Amino acid sequence: MSKKGILLVNLGSPDSPEVKDVKPYLDEFLMDERVIDKPYWLRSLLVRGIILKTRPKKSAEAYQSIWWDEGSPLIVLSERLLEQVRKNTDYPVELGMRYGNPSIEAGIQKLVDGNPDLEEFVMIPLYPHYAMSSYETVVVKAREVMEAKFPKLKMKVKNVFYDDPRYLDVLANSMKPYINKEYDHILFSYHGIPERHVQKTDVTNSHCLMVENCCSKDSPAQQTCYRHQVFDTTEGVVERLGIPKEKYSNSFQSRLGRDPWLQPFSDKVIKELPGKGVKKLMVVCPAFVSDCLETIEEIGVEAREFFMENGGEEFTLIPCMNENDDWAKLVATWGEELL
Repeated sequence: MSKKGILLVNLGSPDSPEVKDVKPYLDEFLMDERVIDKPYWLRSLLVRGIILKTRPKKSAEAYQSIWWDEGSPLIVLSERLLEQVRKNTDYPVELGMRYGNPSIEAGIQKLVDGNPDLEEFVMIPLYPHYAMSSYETVVVKAREVMEAKFPKLKMKVKNVFYDDPRYLDVLANSMKPYINKEYDHILFSYHGIPERHVQKTDVTNSHCLMVENCCSKDSPAQQTCYRHQVFDTTEGVVERLGIPKEKYSNSFQSRLGRDPWLQPFSDKVIKELPGKGVKKLMVVCPAFVSDCLETIEEIGVEAREFFMENGGEEFTLIPCMNENDDWAKLVATWGEELL
């Protein structure tokens, strides 16, 4: 029995790749006001009146193409990470998802059920970078759950870790076996977000996307600026791996809707690279710590096809850190440092 514990939180996944399970998952995800930040009536019209009429079938087909015998890759890999973290700490560790199952509430409840004397726990959102549609929504949801269901418990929250030297060491080391092979270019493909999200999280209301070269100029805004933070991660990794400046670039994937999103877009970049002499391409997706639909299908299948159809010869998707031993040890260390 322990008075302290650790909760890991990842994005989540449908319970199955069938439309009947994909549709409620997409509804929960897209109706989050921090994902589609429109007034409720407009968000409901867009999501329930338009998107959910057609997207569940297409998304279900995509999930079916990557689904494992054990279940959703993201859930399975998160559970494997959970087991590895448990091996590296004496504190109890549980897992929750922002959307779908197991929920954040279910994760906290398991901590309480297994440890009736529990007084506090550390929540570690498994997102390296700050965005209102990822890290922020997890923190807000967890606090709502705590207030409603666990008012006597104390929760500490691990901050984003995009520039933690230990995280950058682990990420770079996980990439080493791949970049030791011959390649022409490495693309760091990050999950995209609307430009307005970057500006909404700008605490100064006057820096992000408003100042020339804003991401390279010191500002309090960078504490919550997704764009700055992903660029920082790339720089930390290429410095550790000695990747020449002319052999890497950044891009953004997974855009939704017609609003301006962060650019350049990964699919467009990947289509154009063969015409610029890049025949052997490697892609890494550091916005994700666990492989999922956006890495396995969107990059591993769709982007590979774009590259090969446009004259590419070799395409390598570098896996996420998943249940990497050093990554699990670091996550356990973070938990212990905050308890």
